Amino acid sequence: MREDISRHTESFYAATVASDRHCSKLTAEARAQVCVIGGGFTGLAAALELAKRGIRVALLEAGPIAWGASGRNGGQVHVGWRRSQQWLERNIGRDDARHLWKLALDARSHLDELISDHPIDCDFRPGHLHGDHKRRFIPATKAEVEHLREQYDYRHIRFVGHDEVRAMVGTDDYFGGSFDDRGGQLHPLKLALGMADVASSAGASLHPFTRVQSIDRCAAGWRVRADSGTVVCDTVLLACGGYATGLNQSVDAHVMPMNNYIAVTRPLGEKARSIINGSFAVSDSRFVIYYYRLTPDHRLLFGGGESYSYRFPRDIAALVRPHLAKVFPQLSDVEIDYAWGGTLSVTPTRLPFVRQLRPGLFNVSGFSGLGLVLAPYLGKVVGEAIAGERAIFDRLEALPVPSFPGGRWLRWPTLAAAMSFLALRDRL
Repeated sequence: MREDISRHTESFYAATVASDRHCSKLTAEARAQVCVIGGGFTGLAAALELAKRGIRVALLEAGPIAWGASGRNGGQVHVGWRRSQQWLERNIGRDDARHLWKLALDARSHLDELISDHPIDCDFRPGHLHGDHKRRFIPATKAEVEHLREQYDYRHIRFVGHDEVRAMVGTDDYFGGSFDDRGGQLHPLKLALGMADVASSAGASLHPFTRVQSIDRCAAGWRVRADSGTVVCDTVLLACGGYATGLNQSVDAHVMPMNNYIAVTRPLGEKARSIINGSFAVSDSRFVIYYYRLTPDHRLLFGGGESYSYRFPRDIAALVRPHLAKVFPQLSDVEIDYAWGGTLSVTPTRLPFVRQLRPGLFNVSGFSGLGLVLAPYLGKVVGEAIAGERAIFDRLEALPVPSFPGGRWLRWPTLAAAMSFLALRDRL
């Protein structure tokens, strides 16, 4: 089933936000210093940073602002990268791993600043629980928690044993885990639309419903052709996440789309406390992660299930329900009021693909499921780099992100086969 790009998907988020924004479709040729392609967290943060510096920026989005993953993700606030600090130390070296950890903390602080300084009301609530669904994962979780506490002086995280995790979440699925009080949850569409308001007020020109067709060099710099107009600019930023296919071959080779699905139950009332005993978010140790949380009106928002094309199944609720019931069998027959899918972007190493592809052509994508905190910050970082402050960008550009194997025709089926195999291990 192909998605309707003329409006936000019928999600719990879209149903609980006023999405009328004072920005319009591009209908003519425009001149800007920077053209940002993509109206999610990365593109909005970059546009905001550039506009604050007095740089003329035009942002183009194929659908409504935050139509893609930014406006429909799980709303979970994580601290860190998709890889553990121990993995990073082994693969990029201790000094670079420590620098990445500092950037992760900066990204988390940046989210606080976005929410509080403007301010943006996005229903933020603190706390994140990671649950281990296999007993054999417990030693690694203990080691990672101790490593963060002792080697990085990160005292916000602690190990959670079996009895405590059972008291926190109404499931027998977990044997322990960790709790990070700097993690949390929020309403991602409210955050994105709030960022759009701030960027527009700062002077950025935001153009939803403007699908980009091509990006070409021209005498004046770059010509970005959309279905309804053109932007001529000095610099282009690709911030399309999993929706960039076909715009740039290098991005296509290094960043691949993957679909994930979310269902939201009817309000659970007093029963909600027996599901999650608190306002924290939860995710687990599965390769294809289950993630869930209670909404302010006591629904369970549950993410689970995946696919590897731009077509979504017709009955997303039926796809998610078995995953929800695996964790919470007591909810196997619960009424589901909302169900939707979103396309995120992944890389082979699960580290973001941050690159200057050519002079004046930048890309930031590939957050591999952790874009809620990282994408706004890296959008700010690439905005700084375009303005001439490249120190952080250059460090991120050096991160190891090889291309997917298989070449142009085989990389997608190769990814699907590999991901399906690894997902199978969750069930063994």
